[in-house]
Amino acid sequence: MQPKVTVLGSANIDLVIRAKRMPNKGETLIGGAFDIFTGGKGFNQATAAARLGADVTFIGRIGDDVFGEMLRSAMDAENIDTRFVKTDAESGTGIATIVVEPDGDNSIIVVPRANMCITPKDIDTAEDSIANADVLLLQLETPIDSSQRAAEIARDNGTIVMLDPAPARSLPDSFLDKIDILTPNTSEATVLSGHEINTAERRTVAAKALQKQIAQDGLSTVVLTLGEQGVLLCTPSETTHIPAISVEAVDTTGAGDAFSGALATALAKGNNIIESVKFAIAAGAAAVTVLGATPSMPTNEKIESIV
Repeated sequence: MQPKVTVLGSANIDLVIRAKRMPNKGETLIGGAFDIFTGGKGFNQATAAARLGADVTFIGRIGDDVFGEMLRSAMDAENIDTRFVKTDAESGTGIATIVVEPDGDNSIIVVPRANMCITPKDIDTAEDSIANADVLLLQLETPIDSSQRAAEIARDNGTIVMLDPAPARSLPDSFLDKIDILTPNTSEATVLSGHEINTAERRTVAAKALQKQIAQDGLSTVVLTLGEQGVLLCTPSETTHIPAISVEAVDTTGAGDAFSGALATALAKGNNIIESVKFAIAAGAAAVTVLGATPSMPTNEKIESIV
């Protein structure tokens, strides 16, 4: 059967500027190029999962505007189930402004707008989709109370709960103890664990501390992403370093989202955690070779070409 992934998350329009560098305070620079892409962590991750073979349902909100129309059309094109995507007549569609430098590094400002209007009642409406999914995928660009409600439904029905804790913020124990798989980067892990991460030893300390904070049954796994250094995988029984795949980066904007969508899909297929993480690393590597977040979400063929 086709793996089922339900994504609760943000849907934005990305306004992407290419520039030789970030401007200094009070400075005006001439940019090199400008593009408009669909984006948002939730939408990107849903797109990645759909392109990699998952049956994806999206829960979210968009504005009653041209940007919202773009996002709904894009979801339809990716065969994402949009029954639980509400059009908000009062709040506009979320946007993000992204500046990409020549080495592929980026700086982002997100204005959530309709994304922050998702309510626990919206989640209850989608209860069956969460309960029947293999994996529920969450991020932090939508209200915490709605994500927590979704996690509660998933836990009650045996659905794996995976959280990409971005953007970084502290989270209540009542939410963390419903998470099966946590996928922070080093800055997010620092915020969540309270441990500074400036050495390999400190990474391990932080990952183990977080592993003890999340759900203590099922997978109970922290996947600490380290960019070019790969991933530190921490389970109740072992801590393992999995190396990255070296590629020439064009734009790193969507790498984390490709990783999350691929990891959720692999787990939904029933792969073990190490196989799933290796697949996700390859997806993240494939993503950085393409400009734009949503355009960079890879297919299986793209991943195979770099492995």
